[in-house]
Amino acid sequence: MAEHQAVYATDEYGRPFIILREQAKKTRAHGLEAIKSHILAAKTVANIVRTSLGPRGLDKILISPDGEITVTNDGATILSQMEVEHQIAKLLVQLSRSQDDEVGDGTTGVVVLAGALLEQSEALLDRGIHPIRIADGFDRACAIAVSNLERIADTIEYSKTNTENLLKTAMTSLGSKIVSKEHQQFAQIAVDAVLQVADLERRDVLFDLIKVDGKVGGSLADTQLIKGVLIDKDMSHPQMPDKVEDARIAILTCPFEPPRPKTKHKLDITSVEEFKKLQNYEKEKFLDMIKRVQDSGANLVICQWGFDDEANHLLMQNDLPAVRWVGGPEIELIAIATEGRIVPRFEDLTPEKLGKAGLVREVTFGTTRDKMMVIEECANTRAVTIFVRGSNKMIVDEGKRALHDAICAVRNLIKDNRVVYGGGAADISSSIAIQKAADEIPSIEQYAMRAFASALDSIPLALAENSGLSPIETLSEVKSRQVKENDSKLGIDCNGRGNKGAYEEAVCVRSTDLQATTIPTRDTGMYIDAFILWSIVPNDWICSWFVQS
Repeated sequence: MAEHQAVYATDEYGRPFIILREQAKKTRAHGLEAIKSHILAAKTVANIVRTSLGPRGLDKILISPDGEITVTNDGATILSQMEVEHQIAKLLVQLSRSQDDEVGDGTTGVVVLAGALLEQSEALLDRGIHPIRIADGFDRACAIAVSNLERIADTIEYSKTNTENLLKTAMTSLGSKIVSKEHQQFAQIAVDAVLQVADLERRDVLFDLIKVDGKVGGSLADTQLIKGVLIDKDMSHPQMPDKVEDARIAILTCPFEPPRPKTKHKLDITSVEEFKKLQNYEKEKFLDMIKRVQDSGANLVICQWGFDDEANHLLMQNDLPAVRWVGGPEIELIAIATEGRIVPRFEDLTPEKLGKAGLVREVTFGTTRDKMMVIEECANTRAVTIFVRGSNKMIVDEGKRALHDAICAVRNLIKDNRVVYGGGAADISSSIAIQKAADEIPSIEQYAMRAFASALDSIPLALAENSGLSPIETLSEVKSRQVKENDSKLGIDCNGRGNKGAYEEAVCVRSTDLQATTIPTRDTGMYIDAFILWSIVPNDWICSWFVQS
């Protein structure tokens, strides 16, 4: 392990300092220089994903160190697989990841907006405005934008039978993905999956009951929703039945093998009789385990661990189908879906702990005869699995990511059924509202508020540019029409559907997106003004500290 070239320490009063080895030099960037270096790093990251924004956004090819290729335009995926060294740029990556975790979509937009906010703040810094005043102006502008979103939002209705609005929202989320050619089918699958597990009275969606799995082969059109659980396993013995009706499932986390001493042990076998005695002991234990399972009334065993050929043969002889090496998360999902209990010991197995399913069957794919296990008609009918197909692994992975975004969009709409309209319409409307409010404020924060409004325009500008339109001309026209017609639904017509194009692109209202973008942008861009950099001369190794003053 390389020896550390610097040590962080504190004195007797708790004040920090850095101890450097010989031949090391230290430089310290502070004040305006440090802030501008942060802004440059953030702008660089934002410019990378800017061209991926919108339905006409371009994809990025990411090549991992081991040569694996990922093609996607999902902002969170792009940023998570990039090797970002700058600490402020890493904060933007974390911003995108938190957006993906909390909302599930809009990961590219938050990064583009954060980069635009910092770019606008750079001009204010050059004019001599203090960073604290800029941050205060951003906060006031963010509050105005959030209240404007709540004002222009439309409330839509939906039910188990009326899913048209949910379907439109899911299609909007899928419009910019590789799967857009099958976006109608994928949107319907996402809506059906969410409604299957949703509690509409409590406005809650149990994501744990939705499993997204995939297998290479076929096309995207072969993707299907399975009302049950799908696992990438088959029966442990080829002569076991490939279909079990009225299944009573023993879900085990204990292996089919004789008990072993918990301490270190050694067993010496010196004769044929001793070997046969050991063999008979193992067989008796296997038969005892199988008898306990059969006595409980189970007719199918799903085991987290494996078992050897002798146990497998005895299971087949006793007409007890079994599935082995099932992963922990899948075991838990099967237990939830079948309303069974996970049993850690054979002695604890009782009829009350068995899971119940109407049908368990093997399905075969393609000429390779790959097999998977489907558990259908489960006791808990809310568990579903989305099975994604595609011509290669890249398409399957992108299909999973697209479905995740669509499912999250539908989930958000069930939790809060207010929407604003797409094509940057909400951004333009909020920009106009902030500009109007800034004219009425006498303090210096008005400049920061106008900068915030200009940053909001970066979203429709990027949409127009990525769609092959003239960005400034298109934005000016739409903004003028919004003011003249007092219509906040007008946006950038990315898909060439005419004046009403943006009306059909409804997106969920997430006022927290603006707040989640403004706060880290303000804190990282404005409040950090000390940047200590040290480098070791012989090795050209650079390490950075960021200190908040």
